[in-house]
Amino acid sequence: MKIAIIGGGISGLTLAWHLQKAGVSYDLFEADERPGGNLRTWATPEGYLLETGPNSLHLSPELEELLADLGLSDQIQDAAAVSQHRYVLRDARYQILPSSPPGLLTNGFFSLKTKLRLFKEFRQPAAPLDLTETVGSFFRRRFGSEVVDFAVSPFVAGIYAGDPDQLLLHKTFPQLSALEQQHGSVLRGLMKTAKGQGKGVGRRRIVTLKNGIQTLTDTLAARLAHCQTSTAVTALSRATDGTYQLELRGARGPEAAPGYSHLALALPTYAAAPLLEPLFAAAAAALAAVHYPPMSVVFTAYDRAAVAHPLNGFGALHPKVGGTYTAGSVWTSSIYPNRVPAGQVLFTTFVGGTQHEEAAVQPEEWQKPAVDSELGRFYGITAGPRWQGRYVWPRSIPQFDAQIVGAHEAAAMLEADKIVAVANWRAGVSVPDCIRHARRTAEALAAEQ
Repeated sequence: MKIAIIGGGISGLTLAWHLQKAGVSYDLFEADERPGGNLRTWATPEGYLLETGPNSLHLSPELEELLADLGLSDQIQDAAAVSQHRYVLRDARYQILPSSPPGLLTNGFFSLKTKLRLFKEFRQPAAPLDLTETVGSFFRRRFGSEVVDFAVSPFVAGIYAGDPDQLLLHKTFPQLSALEQQHGSVLRGLMKTAKGQGKGVGRRRIVTLKNGIQTLTDTLAARLAHCQTSTAVTALSRATDGTYQLELRGARGPEAAPGYSHLALALPTYAAAPLLEPLFAAAAAALAAVHYPPMSVVFTAYDRAAVAHPLNGFGALHPKVGGTYTAGSVWTSSIYPNRVPAGQVLFTTFVGGTQHEEAAVQPEEWQKPAVDSELGRFYGITAGPRWQGRYVWPRSIPQFDAQIVGAHEAAAMLEADKIVAVANWRAGVSVPDCIRHARRTAEALAAEQ
């Protein structure tokens, strides 16, 4: 067995790490000179430490073990206690979004009509399983439109860059679909699950690494014996013995790689599709159909004295029904105060996603003033920015909508030809999802030896 891993993001690097530990032969090829994929930390000369990709990580057991294996446990930095508070813009002010079923009923965030609807949900029977149901349809059916407009829609825009009326429930939140089928009431299922976990189980830790999340992928890459950066795989072919041949383009120019028994696609679908097309045209077409909306990340710093809002939370999301320019902001300096110069606050603001694609691709000279203007209006800011920066993702997060079904089916079929997919479109969009999936894939491959 010899495996070619194409792509050096968190999924490809984690897969290589676990294959290396298991003694499985592999080569990893990354087209960029810097491995890490979507995990990018930007240290500016002005003293800001910024994340252009994920801002924080949920410390899952697999992530915690990986950090320990790499000797990075002492680099873990917990988010400040205020990060448990999440805000949503409503009635031109930021209000704390309830985080538990009892809070939904007692908090003043929702109207009396919606609270009655939430209470009735406890007695609402399960509907027949529908694999075409969207997230928006599910929540509207069980909880009403207000919950969709002011809780679900901003949440999926902020986390998934998505639209709840396009994302499929069983692909995006399979646990909620399971709760309805098992308990009838989703709220009852959530409460029973929380009770079953016991009092000793708290909220999963939200963390970063002291020098930035990119430390994780940099360290992984440095520990791998067979990681080739600045080396693009430009074509695939198959020999008569069934092994895969790779055409490479790197610093030394075009070359060919030896045969591989297995391929691991650690690539976004739009990059994997052209490679697959000559050998697996149907699978390539299914992967090419997956949508990645554009997203701009705008960083804006102000003097703390110029910002009236207390910023006592993780950040604030903006419902689409509010007609705002941005999808919301992470209050970076509230979560990790050492990321900005003393006396300043930093907003990490998101523009774009499926619900606002046209705004994401606007020129920087338009975007930055628009973000500053909106921040000033909602946070009571009395002075201009001390600093602004921008990072653009032309293709951000894969959408788990109707098109992802075909991509997942194609991935399952490719396994018969010894091709496995390890990327966020297959594993789930979070870093812990990718790490978990890559580890399980490595274990399955090692078991074939």
